[in-house]
Amino acid sequence: MPRPAPPIEAAEWLNAPEPVRLTDLAGKVVCIVFLQRLCPGCSHYALPQARRVAETFTSGEVVVLGVHSVFEHHEQQSDRAGLARWLTDNGCRFPVAVDAPSETTTAPRTMTAYNLQGTPSLVLVDRQGRMRTRRFGPVSDMQLGAEIMALLLERQLAFAAS
Repeated sequence: MPRPAPPIEAAEWLNAPEPVRLTDLAGKVVCIVFLQRLCPGCSHYALPQARRVAETFTSGEVVVLGVHSVFEHHEQQSDRAGLARWLTDNGCRFPVAVDAPSETTTAPRTMTAYNLQGTPSLVLVDRQGRMRTRRFGPVSDMQLGAEIMALLLERQLAFAAS
């Protein structure tokens, strides 16, 4: 049974005029990509894939969010200007949270709440705010697109069945 997606605990947001709350996105499918600036997989496929999702699903029914979750090399990755430059250089226009640090572990708060293994990780949240997909590592564009479409169609299929 899907469980509610935990809130994103952000120290700050980039590419957003104000903090983004998942509860405000009810009725939309949310694609959350967990990244680290110095992670090769994040730079080479996860961030470009998230950008493609944002560019493909333009109806307003799909929201793409990034979460910069630093759990290693804190000194090198904590540079806000460097993070903003990396996002700009990679054409990222969607909101990106800087995951709030934990006082007890090296993994930040949101990453811990989602029980993730590392970066890049991908989470899909359905229209009811429930976490439906959680993946670590690469996901093919075809598979991700199919999963997003399935979540988009759930409401239509439920309506047609009633």
